[in-house]
Amino acid sequence: MLEKRNIFLVGPMGAGKSTIGKQLAQKLNMDFYDSDKEIEKRTGADIAWVFDVEGEKGFRIRENKIIDELTKKIGIVLATGGGSIVSDNIRNILSSRGTVVYLKTTIDKQLIRTKRDKNRPLLNKKNISNRFILENLAKKRNHLYKNISDLIVDTDNKSAKSIALYIFKKFKSNNFL
Repeated sequence: MLEKRNIFLVGPMGAGKSTIGKQLAQKLNMDFYDSDKEIEKRTGADIAWVFDVEGEKGFRIRENKIIDELTKKIGIVLATGGGSIVSDNIRNILSSRGTVVYLKTTIDKQLIRTKRDKNRPLLNKKNISNRFILENLAKKRNHLYKNISDLIVDTDNKSAKSIALYIFKKFKSNNFL
């Protein structure tokens, strides 16, 4: 029997990485991890607190360590943090240790999906609109997601269940696993 290959979900906040990842892992009978949730579990605090206390640089150091550790496992689906791909090291790790799926979404969908979420330390800044922040992040990151991805999936106007099923079928038909 072929060894299951890891699947790493990348994309901006609000793309559905965690929701889709859980469903995909279940369909593939694989373990699911969320790098942000792992950081929260190990620090005993939410991401916003880690950002407040350690700054983005401190958070990225933790994130790098967690992603390096998790990607050494076999047969997992991993939802990465939206900014994790700014690290050359993380991009190399993801590309070399599994199949990378870019969950692509529009700024408008991100705004809708993140509107009530208070655990987004890069959003909800005084005197800066969330649209402006998301547009700037997209300019810096979207090409990085695209460059390391093996598969790009548009998540707008589709349910998490249908996207997970689509990815599942793609992997089965293309022998990614």
